[in-house]
Amino acid sequence: MFKNKKILLLIPAVVIALVSYTYMAQNNKEEAIDQIIMQSLNRSHYSPKDVNNDFSEKVFKLYIQRLDYNKKFLIQSDIGELKKFEHSIDEDINTGHFTFFDKSLELINKRVDEAQAYYKEILEKPFDFSKDETLQLDVEKMVFTKSKEELKESWKKYLKYQTLSRVSDLMDSQEKAKEKSDTVKVKTKEELEIDARKKVLKSNDDYFKRLKKLDRADRIDAYFNAITGIYDPHTEFFPPKEKANFDIGMSGQLEGIGAQLQEKDGAIKVSSIVPGSASYRQGQLKAGDVILKVAQGEADPVDITDMRLDDAVQLIRGKKGTEVRLTIKKPDASIVIIAIIRDIVVIEETYAQSVILKGKKNIGYIKLPSFYADFNGNGGRSCSSDVKKELQKLKSENVDGVILDLRYNGGGSLPDVVSMAGLFIDRGPIVQVKSKIGIPQVMSDSDPAIVYDGPLIVMVNSNSASASEIMAAAIQDYKRGVIVGTSPSSFGKGTVQRFFNLDDYVPPQYSNIKPLGQVKITTQKFYRINGGATQLKGVIPDITLPDPYYLLDQGEKEQDYPMTWDEITPAIYQPLTPAYSLEKLKTNSETRLKNNPGFTVLESAAKRLKKQKDSTVVSLNFDKYTAEQKRYKAESKKLEDLDKEISGIEVSALKTDAVLIESDTTKANKAKDWYKNIKKDIYLNETISIMDDLK
Repeated sequence: MFKNKKILLLIPAVVIALVSYTYMAQNNKEEAIDQIIMQSLNRSHYSPKDVNNDFSEKVFKLYIQRLDYNKKFLIQSDIGELKKFEHSIDEDINTGHFTFFDKSLELINKRVDEAQAYYKEILEKPFDFSKDETLQLDVEKMVFTKSKEELKESWKKYLKYQTLSRVSDLMDSQEKAKEKSDTVKVKTKEELEIDARKKVLKSNDDYFKRLKKLDRADRIDAYFNAITGIYDPHTEFFPPKEKANFDIGMSGQLEGIGAQLQEKDGAIKVSSIVPGSASYRQGQLKAGDVILKVAQGEADPVDITDMRLDDAVQLIRGKKGTEVRLTIKKPDASIVIIAIIRDIVVIEETYAQSVILKGKKNIGYIKLPSFYADFNGNGGRSCSSDVKKELQKLKSENVDGVILDLRYNGGGSLPDVVSMAGLFIDRGPIVQVKSKIGIPQVMSDSDPAIVYDGPLIVMVNSNSASASEIMAAAIQDYKRGVIVGTSPSSFGKGTVQRFFNLDDYVPPQYSNIKPLGQVKITTQKFYRINGGATQLKGVIPDITLPDPYYLLDQGEKEQDYPMTWDEITPAIYQPLTPAYSLEKLKTNSETRLKNNPGFTVLESAAKRLKKQKDSTVVSLNFDKYTAEQKRYKAESKKLEDLDKEISGIEVSALKTDAVLIESDTTKANKAKDWYKNIKKDIYLNETISIMDDLK
């Protein structure tokens, strides 16, 4: 018990009791958050932790990683000073004190002030790009420098790299402008270096302005999230403003690009793409991408590294019809610029859609962007009902098989997964859900009716997560269909989270410390009916088609402290006996891939991107840097050349849909664009061939 004055936290009757009793210092918001979070985690998390020295070490490591992610500020002596607290953070947590945090705040603020002088001095003089210097770009391979002198030299290389990349970009832009007009004023490399240095100076001025705005509240939010992050990557503390941004996201409630963003390790990362949004239709921005810079059309980009999430969101959002250009770091560490015209979410594109693909067979194709449902009971649509209707329409046109596309489907309604899986099988278990206490709950389809009993293929990729994985796993476990994937496994998120409002645990007489925020806690895990968790392993496809990123580690296993894979007792179910040989399907597909020039390019790109990600040292010599960039662009051009229609795919609307499409110009144009993308899809094209092999 603490020595200072205590007040008892009361639990409202309307809220499930998380905290039987706890104490906090009167009017001390930070201590209140600390205590309520820890009580909540202890009572509600699926896998609670002992807050001991081991826990303390993990918090220390994760917090330091996030405090100075790029190792631009702290030096080894600072880390040594903070390491004195490595085994006492648990005591801070248990007593509501912030000794370690206070020391870290003192050090980081001091070093930021010092570094502010470095960049201004360094950028006053031209860089010599003829030297054979290199820079390590992988933060995990970086080490904290031994002294301020070494740190300053590190800053010099970092600023040199920023300037070099801008000079290279300016030269490329100049060359393109010369091709369009012979009146373009051509600048020398030296003149472009001056321009680039000015831009880098402005970018760093803005960067340090943002850093100086970070106050104690911002920093302590990161500290709390280092604590919650030890439990699993989806357990998070949300201060009030961040929770509001989480709710609004960029999901179409405001005009924008339609991407859900999260702040992690000083970077703004894309967590998901909203179906029907501008990003969804543009197609290049993907979950897992890191946004480095944001430009309004052709204006100079703003570096958003270490920017608060709400500030970054404000830059990216904008009115319908305006252009935003995002500088993106892909999972393979390549840098690309993606231009997106802001728009509102097109609701129709968030729903299940189907067409008929005509070739050797007539194949029904259903695209399902998410597992949507009417959660508020307002008579809205549900994905299981919609897919049922699409299946019925496809059956009426006598299709020879159905492809259900769950690529980039991040999940959603669990009950709809159960209902949807039941469209393809007789009654039986679909998924098992386990809480920390008690036996697993088996969720079953109780309807004996089978809507579609013909050949079935389910498509997934590394961005198919949660509900998508349950659907694919059920089809696989029942041997009801073939799972075709463009990655070695689906995402591997097999956990369920719930939000808890911290304000609910503060008695009315102390409302002056509100709002405290909310904590999102993992409370359950998903298990397949065969007993294995979808957590971490995801769903391993029956047949894998290589995409450019399939050799890179992706998904849940790449997160900090993911929950482990385990298994429980299988549910009682009866697998079907397929009429096809899976081994023969795989052999036939592998033969086609070897003879398909497009997949040869993809395989080559995958190996190059793997090598590129592993080779994290960049040259600061101008000639070597530009030569490397030319090689990257040449390889990327080969992938761009694959973005063309494939002969042999004929797409047609279902008869019932054709009447509506033909009577509406807007729908006709959207359908035309969708059909065009289908015809370019090399993975869907091979999946059609796999369907042709199904008997």
